[in-house]
Amino acid sequence: MYNSNIILQIQSTYNQFTKAEKRVADYVLKNKQEVLYMSITDLADSCEVGDTSVYRFCRTLRLQGYQEFKMKLLLSQSETEHVQNAIGFMQDDDSIARKVMESNIGAIRESYMLIDKKNLNKIVKMIEGARRVYFFGIGDSLLVAEEARNKFLRITEKVVCISDPHMQSMAAAMTTEQDLIIIISYSGATKDNIHVAKEARKAGAKIACITHFKKSPLTAYSDAILLCGAEESPLEGGSMSARIGQLYLIDLLYQEYYTKNYEISRENRRKTSSAVVEKLF
Repeated sequence: MYNSNIILQIQSTYNQFTKAEKRVADYVLKNKQEVLYMSITDLADSCEVGDTSVYRFCRTLRLQGYQEFKMKLLLSQSETEHVQNAIGFMQDDDSIARKVMESNIGAIRESYMLIDKKNLNKIVKMIEGARRVYFFGIGDSLLVAEEARNKFLRITEKVVCISDPHMQSMAAAMTTEQDLIIIISYSGATKDNIHVAKEARKAGAKIACITHFKKSPLTAYSDAILLCGAEESPLEGGSMSARIGQLYLIDLLYQEYYTKNYEISRENRRKTSSAVVEKLF
């Protein structure tokens, strides 16, 4: 039975690794903390190996994949270090409130600093020219995708959000070069998202993504990328700060689209507002 401490497991399994896997193991052992915030592609580039070598490294350790590896790596660190890295050490209610506020503001600030204006304009143009725009996500990112659909539905009828991963794949397979798929994924390494991107690419659809890592399996399929701020450790999956960074970018896309299509957007917003006004007391 393997030791639950992944560091000890790597050390005890070292002689079973291939040459490429040993390069990954050496890097991980020397850079435990940094690896927690790296995508699989980032780690592969740092080790000068391919993504598949990192994946085989995880499989040799009898893990399901890279995300499970990062989870076990974090859990293998001391409890005190884990708590301090995950949420910061705080002693009173006021410092907790301040820490949460600063974390959320920081996510927006980082997302703003990471904006690539060229990619932003490219996505807006793709939305303008698309017959249909699909917002896809998995888990907590699905909530952001749904919010994007809800927001854009006020000014255009061509937005769609599908929640079921199987339905997402089928919809992607039925797209054409006239369609746009916007995939929201913090890690850019979720299997369902990658599968959707592959199907959309085969169908000829345009693909954009909102993610944290510039290099990931998802960005390899994307025509345009927007990067969200907020560092997120494996145990913080679905953190509010990461979601706030994503929502900021959705709002930015909305405002840019609204401004560039002002007359029709204003008229459609009037129609959609009128459609629900009688439901309000």
